[in-house]
Amino acid sequence: MSSFSSIASLLALVGGAFSAPLTRRQAPPGVPDFVLTYAPIVYLYSADPYRPSDIGTQLTYTQPEVNFSIVTGAQTPLTLDNLSDLKSLGGGDVYLTATDNIDGNPSWLYGVTPDSTGKTDGAVSCAIIVNDHGAGLVDAFYMYFYAFSMAVHYGGDYFGFIVGDHVGDWEHNMIRFQDGVPQAVWYSQHANGEAFTYQSVEKYADGRRPIVHSANGSHANYAITGTHDHTIPDLNLFIGPVEDYTDSGPIWDPTLAAYYYSYDAASSTFAAYDDSTPPDWLYFTGHWGDAQYPNSDPRQTTVFGIDGTQMYSGGPTGPEDKQLNRTRVCPDNGDACIVRVLLGP
Repeated sequence: MSSFSSIASLLALVGGAFSAPLTRRQAPPGVPDFVLTYAPIVYLYSADPYRPSDIGTQLTYTQPEVNFSIVTGAQTPLTLDNLSDLKSLGGGDVYLTATDNIDGNPSWLYGVTPDSTGKTDGAVSCAIIVNDHGAGLVDAFYMYFYAFSMAVHYGGDYFGFIVGDHVGDWEHNMIRFQDGVPQAVWYSQHANGEAFTYQSVEKYADGRRPIVHSANGSHANYAITGTHDHTIPDLNLFIGPVEDYTDSGPIWDPTLAAYYYSYDAASSTFAAYDDSTPPDWLYFTGHWGDAQYPNSDPRQTTVFGIDGTQMYSGGPTGPEDKQLNRTRVCPDNGDACIVRVLLGP
């Protein structure tokens, strides 16, 4: 491990050691205790204006579109209880498109800063999904939602050019458990991510909960603070042309304002752990933001006209599309699954 990594790790541990104990999570009956005991604690980037957002509120400020045309026949208003109806009205081609001009920076894009307990008060900004594979093997997914992902001043800033802003942002950690004991932690990052053994990652003050650092603007998840070049998948470096930045900013405890679900892989179905939690929206297969604007759109720019370097990209798909029934701790995306035992960028 480099001296920079060691220092960053030490500072984060010291900061965590003096952090006040967080509020005890109140999960519905049936959620395995270990899913809460070892749930991640997220440090948001200090200067990032785009905080975690309420999942349902995104529907208030968007409308379903396919090919930049409003979907006809969609229910009004769209809610978390009827969102899956869009599967028959465009399915994966549907984009939940902002009704405001996002160049005007509408306030709903900024989300909610966690309070002193780490809670996004008034905003359910996380979905926790438990997949019990049997024989004691359980994967717990901690899905984080942000209304906007900003590329400025982070890895999408190619040599001064803005690349990759988009409405809607889903990131996640996955912790793999065997017989209730955490084995490994997955950190989502852009098109891929990193996996570490549970023993190797930094822990919060209680010595159990893994620490996650959310990158400035992009909200990619990292195990340490500092600079993270992610130009090449599975080769994160401390410096490079495509960088993310993390620090130990405001603490966010996603479990304090979350929906809790179990996932049955055999039937590809979700079940809420209580009757007040809406499961319907998890079956939505479309995108949680605008489609990528065409180059003719005055809001869109490119780097020297090169395709793939647009300032605005398309919104992401939701939890349903995050490979909830993995064989390995990493998603099966063609990249090597390296479960690291040493911390790094």
